[in-house]
Amino acid sequence: MCGIVGYIGNKQAAAILLDGLSRLEYRGYDSAGIAIHDGNKLLLAKCKGRLKALREMTDEGKALSGAIGIGHTRWATHGEPSDTNSHPHFNSNETIAVVHNGIIENYMKLKTRLIQKGYSFQSQTDTEVVAQLLDYYYEGDALAAIAKLITKLEGSYALGIVFNDRPDELYAVRKDSPLIVGAGEDEYFIASDVPAILKHTRNVYYLDNGEIVRLTRDGVSFYNGDLDAVNKEMSTVSWDISAAEKGGYEHFMLKEIHEQPKAVRDTINPRIRGNEIVIEELNMSDEDIKRLRKIYIVACGSAYHTGVTAKYIIEDLARIPVEVDLASEFRYRNPILDEGTLTIVISQSGETADSLAALREAKRQGVKVLGIINVVGSSIAREADNVMYTWAGPEIAVATTKAYSTQLCALYLLAMHFARVRGSMPQEKYDSLLADLRKLPELIQEILDKNISQIQYYASKFVAVKDCFFIGRGIDYTTALEGSLKLKEISYIHSEAYPAGELKHGPIALIEDGTLVIALLTQDELNKKTISNIVEVKSRGAQVLTVAFEGNEEADKVSDMTVYIPVTNKYFATSLSVIALQLLAYYVSVGKGLDIDKPRNLAKSVTVE
Repeated sequence: MCGIVGYIGNKQAAAILLDGLSRLEYRGYDSAGIAIHDGNKLLLAKCKGRLKALREMTDEGKALSGAIGIGHTRWATHGEPSDTNSHPHFNSNETIAVVHNGIIENYMKLKTRLIQKGYSFQSQTDTEVVAQLLDYYYEGDALAAIAKLITKLEGSYALGIVFNDRPDELYAVRKDSPLIVGAGEDEYFIASDVPAILKHTRNVYYLDNGEIVRLTRDGVSFYNGDLDAVNKEMSTVSWDISAAEKGGYEHFMLKEIHEQPKAVRDTINPRIRGNEIVIEELNMSDEDIKRLRKIYIVACGSAYHTGVTAKYIIEDLARIPVEVDLASEFRYRNPILDEGTLTIVISQSGETADSLAALREAKRQGVKVLGIINVVGSSIAREADNVMYTWAGPEIAVATTKAYSTQLCALYLLAMHFARVRGSMPQEKYDSLLADLRKLPELIQEILDKNISQIQYYASKFVAVKDCFFIGRGIDYTTALEGSLKLKEISYIHSEAYPAGELKHGPIALIEDGTLVIALLTQDELNKKTISNIVEVKSRGAQVLTVAFEGNEEADKVSDMTVYIPVTNKYFATSLSVIALQLLAYYVSVGKGLDIDKPRNLAKSVTVE
């Protein structure tokens, strides 16, 4: 959720913090604030609204002088978006400044106790409790106070802390919320995510749960909760700063849509050697794969949709039963995980709170966990038994595109590899699928080269639409789920996805004159039935746009509009049809004049439950 950044060095901190926050604003944009130590006292600037308002308030940071500070961009959880509820938060006498990402679950209990001890509160947030509790414990030893603090906090948190009487020190601590430490030349950083500091350094440390870090201009020191020193290995981030910039595109989302051919290629190619799929990071022998009795796929949002797609493919190709769970529900229903089970956790950020909790539940029950992750060094990546990185590069837009496509490809590779090892797929079919997989990047590029104008034109017709239904059968239904999500999250159009065969079990009651229905038509063995469903909704007044393979003449006959995509096999169809749906959602949102990269009420990485 929220974005945190901190700096200590020899430069003016405010401008660096504002720049870092601009690269983290996708994590939340209800408010923003910075606290700077000017050598004598803590200076504070914060306000409701986008970062632009804070920039204007501080004259691009020039109004606050000092070489150490912390900053925050907020996605509101406790307390409405307001100036008062914005971070950073002070203790009562304004000698401690705190920024926080996460949720303090026991904050009301702590707040009540502190009020009884004479403390007063200005905000409605859970974070102010942290500042006041630190004040209560602070007796001149910052590390000791922080160590006591974290024994009392329940929930998730990443904290950046500055003390008034320690003008040359910056502190941070984390539990279940992401936080990294960046190391430059005579300057150091904390941040929720890598893009915030790429401009300054690619050398980072990843904090583990319960670890505290003290940063000075001379270096960083790490400690566990008992204040024992911890030795940490520095990592180097391979992402280039240009990857986190718009690069001439109007929006990050459009840029990331156009990056999908490369992202898919980068995910596939390292795992194909000659005519074989080789997934070394899987760390499973052929015998391990043959012994698999069940696969659980656990994820949230778009990543969940890739899991639903994978269920169809893995079960058909590898003949392994697959269950797909929403991570937010997984551990609460006490899942049965026994010997022969593989749990796959999918997350772009690797920090999704519900997915991380699901991973821990799987490990508690003693089963192997594979993470399919984009962000190197993230929490899920570190805690999973093994990790398949998708190599999509930084994804800034809140609505995922390229991360989704690369997750699909990772799952295709797994399905084919498992099928080959288990002997459930003939060599001829394996070779054919492998050839099709290699072609996916160029087919995606073909859609981007040929279909954009047409999709843009169709999108212009849908700007005033209030309701939309996506339908499909088989894998087309899984694509419908993702297409519907894309439309609703960036255009704010009410949208639902249904298996086409379920229309008659209730949803068709909602179809009336002018209702927009988007149909997916790429599964040859199911197309006749889906066409019948298209005819049904049209007879009730629906306006139908169909996405179909080239050469499907029936699609044009039964639809008002048709987007044709290149032909591939049925298993990989979603990788192509989803591109058309991403573009459709994007251009509808453009037509409505909305903030595409920062849709209302959403954040990129959901690090709270």
